[in-house]
Amino acid sequence: MSNSAVLDVLDPGLLTTVQDAGRRGWARYGVPPSGPLDEAAFAAANELVGNPPDAAALEITFTGPTLRVGRECLIAVCGADFALWVGALPVPTWHALYVRAGQIVTFGARRNGARAYLAVSGGIALPPFLGSQATYLPGGFGGLDGRALRAGDRLPLGPAAMRNPAQAAGRVWPVERRPPYTPQPTVRVVLGPQDDYFTPEGLATFLNSAYQLTPEADRMGVRLQGSPIAHRGPTGIVSDGVVAGSVQVPPDGQPIVMLADHQTTGGYPKIATVVRADLPLLAQCLPGDWVSFAAVTVAEAQRACEPWRGVGITPSPG
Repeated sequence: MSNSAVLDVLDPGLLTTVQDAGRRGWARYGVPPSGPLDEAAFAAANELVGNPPDAAALEITFTGPTLRVGRECLIAVCGADFALWVGALPVPTWHALYVRAGQIVTFGARRNGARAYLAVSGGIALPPFLGSQATYLPGGFGGLDGRALRAGDRLPLGPAAMRNPAQAAGRVWPVERRPPYTPQPTVRVVLGPQDDYFTPEGLATFLNSAYQLTPEADRMGVRLQGSPIAHRGPTGIVSDGVVAGSVQVPPDGQPIVMLADHQTTGGYPKIATVVRADLPLLAQCLPGDWVSFAAVTVAEAQRACEPWRGVGITPSPG
């Protein structure tokens, strides 16, 4: 690969990591899937630049990076609303953007949301670990040396499918296909598998209250604060499997929603599981935002997830 086929990190921003669609099939060994917290924005950015939906891209948290692109290509930034420039030209998010070799991509102020995804045509091409480039920060593996990006890093790019990226520029991701981000989302859940560990009043509290995101929110999960959820009896279980979206309730009655870097087992009863289609709404919330929950059936949850089918990021057994 030519030395020009790289993405140079001039400024990494607060927390920028390489993520692909995730490290599926390793949960039985205690390895979480990782991958993007906002799968919808990640998949949109890859599609806009002509990548496979599981191609590695950058997940950008709170403040964005400054990058130099070593070859002509398409880029797309989807998710949180950032000010964005290619060279000196302000450009929009959720668009396929043409970048000439040597141009600098700069992120400015974040206007709303928490995380954005930058995809480059050809994708990022780092050596996979356990079959994936997804960065797992607590374990120190995946991505670039298992860590967040630093100034001076160079990310190799894979070969792009399109021969003339300039001709493919200008495509826009339709507004109706973007998640309905809001600082006060209502996310759909399927109750269980341990909803019987809670009193009827506790279940009603969970479904009729708003919970505030605490500062204890990261890629592993978010702790919420609000009306305590009453347990029926024991406040613990024999540890069993945890998935992204599991809503655990520890003895203090304050729910915790697990995200992509979740531990693979846990001993708190799980009152519900967030529908996969609504996890992007949580991914874009900030500490201080409010979340409410609405119960749906398994059939309703499956219908909500229909847009995920065929995009290459379907879950696999752990």
